[in-house]
Amino acid sequence: MDRLILFRHGKAENESASGDDFDRPLAGRGVRESAEMAESLARLGLSPDLVLVSPSLRTRETWAAAEAAFPEAAARLDADLYHADAGAIRRAAERAGDGYRAVMVVGHNPGLQELAVDLLREAAAPPSLVARAQRQFPTAAAAVFLIDASGRPSFDGLLFPERGD
Repeated sequence: MDRLILFRHGKAENESASGDDFDRPLAGRGVRESAEMAESLARLGLSPDLVLVSPSLRTRETWAAAEAAFPEAAARLDADLYHADAGAIRRAAERAGDGYRAVMVVGHNPGLQELAVDLLREAAAPPSLVARAQRQFPTAAAAVFLIDASGRPSFDGLLFPERGD
């Protein structure tokens, strides 16, 4: 894996019909922002070869909204990504990344935000960038890292959805 893209799911409804967090669907804004973020990533040439998706409804719907921007990407559900901490997310990407140039993880906070901050620190990113990622990693945000042959990251992008509100 040469590139890792962390993509937080889009804005979800507060509740699900079942009452279970796992079953919360995306809100209309979440669908729109997920598609827009995917289009932005694709325009920048940041397209994944493999997408690992948490099995929750909101992450599956995020990928459904995003996948048109990445027609060549293979996708797979990874049950270990639901409620995963930063270390588990990184391990899942590294395990799956063999043979793929770019891996995207569609997952949840706080794990994705924690991993983004960890990778920014490891990459010696400017303190202002680390602080920004610590303050917020909103729904439909993406953090992009180049990964060298030794597994060391370097910062390649932090994208937040455009919001009119």
